[in-house]
Amino acid sequence: MKLTGARIESFLRKPDPAVVAVLFYGPDQGLIRERADRLVATVAGDASDPFRVSEVSVDAIKEDRARLLDEAAALPFSGGRKVVRIRDGKDVLTAAVGNLLDGAPGGLVVIEAGELPPRSTLRQAVEKAERAVAIACYLDDADSLKRVIAEELGRHEITASAEAADVLAAYLGADRRLTRSELEKLALYRGAPGRIEVEDVMAVIGDAGAVTLDAIVAAACDGDLAKLDRGLQTAAGEGVSAIALLRAMARYLQRLVQARAAMAAGRDVSQALAAVRPPVFYQLQPQFRRQMQLWRPELLATALALVAETELACKQTGAPQVLLCQRVFFRLAGIARASTRNR
Repeated sequence: MKLTGARIESFLRKPDPAVVAVLFYGPDQGLIRERADRLVATVAGDASDPFRVSEVSVDAIKEDRARLLDEAAALPFSGGRKVVRIRDGKDVLTAAVGNLLDGAPGGLVVIEAGELPPRSTLRQAVEKAERAVAIACYLDDADSLKRVIAEELGRHEITASAEAADVLAAYLGADRRLTRSELEKLALYRGAPGRIEVEDVMAVIGDAGAVTLDAIVAAACDGDLAKLDRGLQTAAGEGVSAIALLRAMARYLQRLVQARAAMAAGRDVSQALAAVRPPVFYQLQPQFRRQMQLWRPELLATALALVAETELACKQTGAPQVLLCQRVFFRLAGIARASTRNR
């Protein structure tokens, strides 16, 4: 079965003992790990308990599909319910999961996967089973991200001004664990109790993953093919999702739209840059100033449409998301290079 909305939180707090397999999948690897850790700790008492929690590789299960059922049926030396963890879940696990669901293990299998399309055999097997649960882990939207921000800062007796919260929501959200890590760093910087302002955010979040995403986006908007290629390869190696990159691009383009509108209203480049919200980090401002001149309104409209179409294709077509994302980024870089030549 597939759980959504409030049912996810309810299940993580009190898992149904009849469930023998849980699949976490989606673009937000940090949220997948966070939810998997919570579930394992709830069932086993301690996610690091070597007697109650074991980890099995995908390759080991692929070679012996009965291995998964055997591991889940084993009785822990210390008593209680056994938890079997699998990282990097793939469709090659489908047969072993089917064998598990046909058996009667006393343990729980927790599978962490990446983005699985609707036609994924592993995802289908879990979603159709009565004794298995599939939980999608999507990137935080603006509302859920602001709740995470308030919750994490609140643990440190810290609040954020409305503008600071908006800036944080714009720059974070590509990965739940990274979001919490950056908020933890921000809280330590400010000290408790306290209040976060925009200046604090700009001082602390400058090396966050969101700024790394913006650097990749900026390379594309500059037409810097070599830097773009290196950035995309690094992002892929670090597991950054295509959706996170596309949304970072959309946010960046929207700020260029703001800047062009300010310039059209009579402001000079410096005034227009200062008016952009959320603010552009100082490391990226020289590039952004160039791009304010380079990207004409009609080019920005084309670019935003391409990004929106690509995100829709990532969600609906089943085509490789990383390749779709890379293709549109290089296409945008080509537009930037052509615009530079025509100036």
